[in-house]
Amino acid sequence: MSESKIRNMEELAGVSGISRPTLSKYFNAPDSVRASTRKKIEAALETYDYRPNIYAMNQNRRLTKNIGIVVPFLADPFFAEIARTLEQRCIDAGFRPTLFSSHGLPELETDILDTLLSMRPAGVLLAPLGRASDKEAIERFCEDVPTVLFDSNVEQFGIAFVGSDNFQFTKLMTDYLCRTGEPPSFFEMRTPANPNAHRRRQSYLDAMQKFGHTPQVISVEGEGWQFEEIGRLGGHEALSSGAFNSNSILCSNDRLAIGLMTACYEKGVQVGRTEGCSIRVAGIDGHPFGRYTCPPLTTVSHDYDAVSKTATDTLFSAINGDVSPWKSTRSEGKLIMRDSA
Repeated sequence: MSESKIRNMEELAGVSGISRPTLSKYFNAPDSVRASTRKKIEAALETYDYRPNIYAMNQNRRLTKNIGIVVPFLADPFFAEIARTLEQRCIDAGFRPTLFSSHGLPELETDILDTLLSMRPAGVLLAPLGRASDKEAIERFCEDVPTVLFDSNVEQFGIAFVGSDNFQFTKLMTDYLCRTGEPPSFFEMRTPANPNAHRRRQSYLDAMQKFGHTPQVISVEGEGWQFEEIGRLGGHEALSSGAFNSNSILCSNDRLAIGLMTACYEKGVQVGRTEGCSIRVAGIDGHPFGRYTCPPLTTVSHDYDAVSKTATDTLFSAINGDVSPWKSTRSEGKLIMRDSA
């Protein structure tokens, strides 16, 4: 062991060549860093006489009581609802939540992370954009701040990932539509803003193959987060061209389904299962307003309470010094049968 005394983590970072955020992450949970990095840190600890004051590190974070909540698009009712439940759990636990929306912009997402660093938050609940995110920026942030990712996963960053089982959602709805009518076509955006859409398409394809049916994917043009309008315009085009080879349509999300039902209304196509109806429309997400569309929307709903509880419980435990190895938790959805399908 070296005779020189290392007084703090900054000095250890300087002599070892390992960043301070990575060292901090290691001391909170050794298994949370890569095996090669862990070996390098342990070799440095064999060489230099240093042990961190973990209690002081955690106490400094707890004193701020600030929790950041970051979502990609707050106007999306799913994110508004999950943010509401996350905020309430933080308040009930004695923390001060601050809500941010990146508005679908990668550069704004990175700016929000920089802003949060200046606030010295006790922890952060982050729903990243996904493929559009600056992964290096998120990784650096997660190494310095206790962070739980939710909804969309980016590598194995942060303490944990908590979300919904999009494969189960889509398989459940595909099975229901096949059992109760014609096997469904799949209606989606060609370039979706949310990466979960790709998982839903793949689940639909897998389910249709398993059930012995030929899949049909209708991909409509449109980018960004205005899903209802994209669904409406794409629905008009698909209906006019006779693109659907089934009278059952499974939409990639509820907001697209609402847009498609609007297109059906504008073209005089009646949606539902009753006499006189010519098309069934179903979605995925459990949109808070889906109960009040006309007709009410059949969907698979997120378990908002389960996702928010798991995410906040995991974060609060980490803030208190109880950090487990990284893991992914995905909650199953619930089929909600309404008049649209």
